Amino acid sequence: MYRLAAPFLAIGLALAGCAQDSRLSPLNEGPPAPPGVETVEDAVDGLIVGHRLMAAGEYELALREYLRAGSEQGLNADVLSALGSANLRLGRLGQSEKLLRRAIEEDEDFAAAWNNLGVVLVEQGEIGEAAQVFRVAFALDSGGSAEIQQNLTSALAKLENPAYTSENTTNFDLVRRGSGTYRLLSTP
Repeated sequence: MYRLAAPFLAIGLALAGCAQDSRLSPLNEGPPAPPGVETVEDAVDGLIVGHRLMAAGEYELALREYLRAGSEQGLNADVLSALGSANLRLGRLGQSEKLLRRAIEEDEDFAAAWNNLGVVLVEQGEIGEAAQVFRVAFALDSGGSAEIQQNLTSALAKLENPAYTSENTTNFDLVRRGSGTYRLLSTP
């Protein structure tokens, strides 16, 4: 009889060891994080980290951060534009164009996305469409960005004179959106 009861007794003791003991719950929770320490809920926005990585030339890492931001925030215009910009820097023009067009569909008043799309189109040799896109970006920005104006001027010059080379202009570069400001990462 004891032989039959022994396995059941062992199983009962094992299950009792797995039970939650309310006296141990304070040990599992731990103290709250001190002020200023980042918790999972307070994690830094992936867009901000991605923008910093883009400025540092770490485009692949920036793309990962933008993807993280997209998983947390959803694929809004800011995230789509950021993904498009990172793909542009990585030379993935087709992907970049699709993402930037989606960003514009999400927010038609997003001047930075229009400008970045213009940069993609210039890179693809679509100067006519790029000039139109830069016109929209310039109008949305109310002519406030000298860099967007310069992109438009360069595209129009290339449109009028196909022999016009990049030696005659500054390089096209990316604009990002943040706090209502636009920033062009221009190169001499």
